Formats: sequence, C-alpha cells, structure tokens
Amino acid sequence: QGLLVESGGGLVQAGGSLRLACAASGLTFSTYNMGWFRQAPGKEREFVATISWRGASTNFADTVKGRFTISRDNAKNTVYLQMNSLKPEDTAVYYCAAGRSGTIYDTREAKFDLWGQGTQVTVSS
Repeated sequence: QGLLVESGGGLVQAGGSLRLACAASGLTFSTYNMGWFRQAPGKEREFVATISWRGASTNFADTVKGRFTISRDNAKNTVYLQMNSLKPEDTAVYYCAAGRSGTIYDTREAKFDLWGQGTQVTVSS
C-alpha cells in the first residue's frame, strides 16, 4: 500500500525559505520517481518538481525553476523540497507523490500511484 507523510510547511515572509520533507513507508522507495505538487486556494493542483528514482535527474515547473530544488535520500526513504526566495504566489498546500510509470518529464497526476495528505505553505507579503 504505502504511505507518504509531508512535513515542514508553515508561515514564512516573502523572500524566505522553507524545506519540506516527505517520508515514505510501506513501499520500496528507491524504485519510485517522486514528485511535489501544490494546490492554491481556488485553483487546480499543479506540478512543482520531480526527481528520478536514483536522484540523477530532476524536473521543475517554470514558476519555481531557479528557486526550488528537489533531492532525495533513499537510505532514509525521504524526498525533500528546498524552497528559496519564496513569493506570496507560492502559497498552497504542497503534496508529495510517488510513481513508477513513465519518466520524470511526464508530470500528469495519473502517473503517480501514491499521494501524501499535504502540508500548508503560506508566504506573507
């Protein structure tokens, strides 16, 4: 079945940083591509970043490129999202997701088999 649990969300001022973590259990973590998505109030959930199962490749949405980085520690079954230079428009619930089909460049939600419950990130101006 598997379980993903996000942490690290919170309230931060514009220009600040946060690091989100997503701990996985009940699955062979190192065989899954991992992704981060977000959903702002009144908007559809959107892709943020993905990382390949070995961590060798990453992919980012244009809106976060250069500000966010994604990494993983397969020994700890954890994927991270480092968010720098945060903007008010980054305010959203952030979700991590795990998938084994397709590549990290296929960011359709249907490609991800398992989702976390989300963590709130609020950026004040």
